[in-house]
Amino acid sequence: MNTVVEVNHLTKRYGATLALDDVGLALEKDVIYGLLGRNGAGKTTLMSMITAQAFPTSGAVKVYGEEPYENSRVLRRTCFVRENQKYPDGVKVGHALAMARLFFAAWDQSLADRLVADFQLPLHKPVRRLSRGQLSAVGVTIGMAARAEITFFDEPYLGLDAAARQTFYDRLLEDYADHPRTIVLSSHLIDEVASLLERIVVLDGGRVVMDESADDARGRAVNVVGASSAVEAFAAGREVIHTERLGRVASVTVLGRLEGEERARLAARGLEVAPVSLQQLIVRITEPGRSARPDEGRSRG
Repeated sequence: MNTVVEVNHLTKRYGATLALDDVGLALEKDVIYGLLGRNGAGKTTLMSMITAQAFPTSGAVKVYGEEPYENSRVLRRTCFVRENQKYPDGVKVGHALAMARLFFAAWDQSLADRLVADFQLPLHKPVRRLSRGQLSAVGVTIGMAARAEITFFDEPYLGLDAAARQTFYDRLLEDYADHPRTIVLSSHLIDEVASLLERIVVLDGGRVVMDESADDARGRAVNVVGASSAVEAFAAGREVIHTERLGRVASVTVLGRLEGEERARLAARGLEVAPVSLQQLIVRITEPGRSARPDEGRSRG
């Protein structure tokens, strides 16, 4: 594997608030990551420190083997676009794109032009007068056309409507196929972006609680529904992450894979087995009060 970002024992405090707690993580070359978790989990803080927009309280960040802080060699190879992206006062959309073109060596103007047309961006309109959706479109246009070797999208696409978000996803996959790079998508629309992701990193309470391939994550849990007594018998001795009951019917979500033979036995008992979506899984493993975290203590670094 070709590691482009290494995070070791990274901790960040804001006064009494512990935003990141001894995080260890490695990002590999040419992989699309999902950086997922609840609000306040530390996602934006982590991306800010990798891109040298915040300083750690302790620990280390290396990008291409170097510290990113005040390091132009590293920073010109990264792009960080966030939902609340700020632009200079009075700048127009066309000027914002022109400034980005000057900064990013791999900038692709034809891709930028295509995205401007896709999102119907008004090039001569001041950025401060854009709608939320238009502002989001400016951010994703810069993030994609920059073709930076490491690109972070901190939910800049939330302001887009469903059709525009799908356009973003389609264009991202098309361009990634021709121009692979390391892309990190932070999103609360987990099921919507799930098909794009190759690897999943989940933060909860400032710690890494999952770091694995998307295929492994998708198969990590199942949901079993049926008569309460049969469901309880199935769940005995397993790691249950969610339970629901309605009269004599129960539903449990458990960690672990079920092979064909076991599925057949459950079907014979009248139990229904269904996959758990990535969003359901992450919601359940990051629920407040959960004491057992799937990957706690196994983060890198």
